[in-house]
This record gives sequence, C-alpha cells and structure tokens, in this order.
Amino acid sequence: MNDSINAVKEASNGTGYNAGQTGTRTPQASAALSKYLVLDLTRVRSGPTCVRQLADWGADVIKIEAPADGAEMGGPRNGPDFQNLHRNKRSLTLNLKSDDGMKIFRQLADKADVIVENFRPDVKNRLGIDYDTLAKTNKALVYASISGFGQDGPLSKRPGFDQIAQGMGGLMSITGAPGQGPMRVGIPIADLCAGLFAAQGVLIALLERVQSGRGQWIQTSLLQAQLFMLDFQAARYLMDGDVAKQAGNNHPTSIPTGVFETSDGYMNIAVAGEQIWQRFAEAFGRSDWLSNNDYNTGAGRSQNRDALNAEINAITRKDSTTNWIVKLNEVGVPCGEINDIGQAFESPQVKHLGIAKPVTSIERGATEVVGQPIMMSRTPSTITAPSPLAGGQCDDILASLGYSTEDVARFRDDKTI
Repeated sequence: MNDSINAVKEASNGTGYNAGQTGTRTPQASAALSKYLVLDLTRVRSGPTCVRQLADWGADVIKIEAPADGAEMGGPRNGPDFQNLHRNKRSLTLNLKSDDGMKIFRQLADKADVIVENFRPDVKNRLGIDYDTLAKTNKALVYASISGFGQDGPLSKRPGFDQIAQGMGGLMSITGAPGQGPMRVGIPIADLCAGLFAAQGVLIALLERVQSGRGQWIQTSLLQAQLFMLDFQAARYLMDGDVAKQAGNNHPTSIPTGVFETSDGYMNIAVAGEQIWQRFAEAFGRSDWLSNNDYNTGAGRSQNRDALNAEINAITRKDSTTNWIVKLNEVGVPCGEINDIGQAFESPQVKHLGIAKPVTSIERGATEVVGQPIMMSRTPSTITAPSPLAGGQCDDILASLGYSTEDVARFRDDKTI
C-alpha cells in the first residue's frame, strides 16, 4: 500500500498525519480542524489573521514567542487587538537562537501539520527553520509564508507594512474623493486579506495532502493580496487598459449609487439596473426622470451623474434616514443606514447574527471579541480560550515532549524559554 493510501487511511481515522500529543490543548473551538497541530511563528497582523482562522476552526495552535517581557509589536498583550487576534491558542516561549530552543522547535516541527510564519524572507533561512529544511524530516508539513512583497524578486527584502502595500498595489489611487490626493482604506485590508488567503492556501494544501500524502510550501504577500482585491478594476486595466481614478462615494457603473443627505444625516442608495431605476424614480415622485433624455439610459445617467445626484439630494434632504429606508425598501430599492462602529454592533440584525462573541480574558475579565463570519450547521466555530499569557503553557508542552521539571527549570534559567 503506497504512502498516499496510508495517508488517506490515517486522515479517515482522525489521527492526523503527524499525530503526537503536545500536552493539554485548549478546549476545541470546532471539530472541523481538530486533528491538526499548527505552530504559529507570526507577529503583528497578517500572520496572526491566518492562524486565527485555523484556531477558530479547531486546530491545536501553539504560538511560539521569543522569551522577553511579553510585549508584542503592534500593541500590548492586554490590548483589544492582541486579544482579538490570538484567542483559542496556547503559548510557548522559545529562543530559536539557542541550541536547546532549536532542538525543542524541531521536535514540535516534526509533529506539526502546519507552520505559519511572516518573517522577512531571509530570516527563516538564517534560523534554519525554512520549509526545505523542515520538510526533510516531515514530508507532510504544510508551511505558509506571508511577506510584504514576495519571497524573492527585486523588492522582496523590503519591510512590509499594510499602508505601503495599499499604496503600491493601487488601492490608495482609487480611494477618496477626486482631487483630494491618495487616501488609505480605513482598515488594514492588505494585511487582513493576505492572512485570509494564506489560511485558504493552508486548507487547500491539507485537502491535497489527503491525495498525495505530502505537504507543500504556500506563499503569499501583502502586495499580491492587495492587487487581487482590486478585482474588477484590475481586470479592466489588464483587458482594456482602463486606469481607474478616485470616484469618492460614486459607484463606477451603477448610477445613481452613493451617499445622499437626509434631514438627519446620510444614507446609501444603490440603483443597479433599469428595473430598480424605474422603481426608484417612481418612489421619489419623479416619473419624469424616466423620459428625460439625460437620465433614461445608463449611459445618460453616467454622463450626467452630478446633476442627477444634486436633484436626488434635494429630495432626500426633506425626510429622515429612517423614513427613506422604510419607503425605498418597500419598493425594492437597495438602501441602508451609514453607521459608526458602535451603531453597527448595536444593530438588531448584527446582534441576531451573533458575531460579537463573549470570552473571559486573563487580563481583562469578561469581554467580547469578533467571531467568525461563517456559520456551519454541524461544526460551528466558538471562542473556547482567551489569548494566552506569554509562555503560559510552556510546562505542559515541554512535559509532553519528555522534558522533566528539572529540564524546564534549567531552560528558564538559561533563557531558552
């Protein structure tokens, strides 16, 4: 029986490829990935975003950190950012520059199903923890690398940062109002998307491993993720040479779509297609727009967008946001409130969806974090453990590898852990 068939049998038996106990794990957040062991070498945001996906769907994640004062680049451990990114994990402090630290890491790496890192591309090679090295003794290893600009190439050694990738990837050139200069998006979208794509790559590799019995190296970068997220704007450039410009709140093709003033604030209206345009005009009491040569075609509305928006604003200012939303939804015209973050989370629909999840933080007590936006009928994701203290599970993990209490004490004394 070949290795691939053996691997499939192991997977179907639920033992995993590199089955081996690594101490008492956190309670399973989900049954979906519960048989997989993940080593988390990531920092800041893109890498932790990837690993959070794996942890929230039940993987046994060990966050490997340098022995230090517990600080984390990007924010304190008790801050909302860290607490939200690192739930459902265990922590092992480990000095990868020491002989004992590297020995412990290699023991774990030989057991691991997945390793995720977001060092600069050359760092892992200097440490000897790159994919090629580790795969020699763990051929089933799935190894994910996230960088700023790629693992090789003319810019590969540049330090990556979300706003830099937003700018270099074209996003800032199409964000904001015309003539006001480049504008960053209000979330770290390059970081977040790179992390999500890396997690997707891990899942794809784990699925393929069932067939081949072998792992592989997954690479993505902030720059690649940002370019991919340009989506239709990127396609229009590649196919037609069309370089998009800033358009503010105006949609490039569905007109009128954008932000409109009301008597007590603002609202979004999205009029896409001729049927919705007809319903919209009638709801506004402006059936004359349907026969107006400036507005009765999509091309006409595009050419005369500013004049049409001004006419719409003159009408929407006469009533409240709530009343307009009720009126337009009744006739099937897409529209909605423009909430701040607090209003968004207090929305009855958001509360119904339950995306804010309770957790008891070690540092903060009872609090909430942002849950997964995916619902599964049999294997849902839950928050079963708060973000760990630095090295909080060292003793347990090391004992599972066969180290005595005396060994662990020595490791602490010599700063191995």
